[in-house]
Amino acid sequence: ERYNRTMLDEWAYARPYASEAERVAAFADWLHHYNHHRGHTSLNGQPPASRVTNLSGQYT
Repeated sequence: ERYNRTMLDEWAYARPYASEAERVAAFADWLHHYNHHRGHTSLNGQPPASRVTNLSGQYT
């Protein structure tokens, strides 16, 4: 539920879009930001991608 609210507030209704196609096109960039750059309180300000060790370029 929290993710859905964040998605609505920060992507779907964050700004006026000229069309639904424009809104859909903006989703990939927003999702990347959400997972790789946006700090999450539950992760002590880190993005979710920081918790995954097998992302491309992060193999150890």
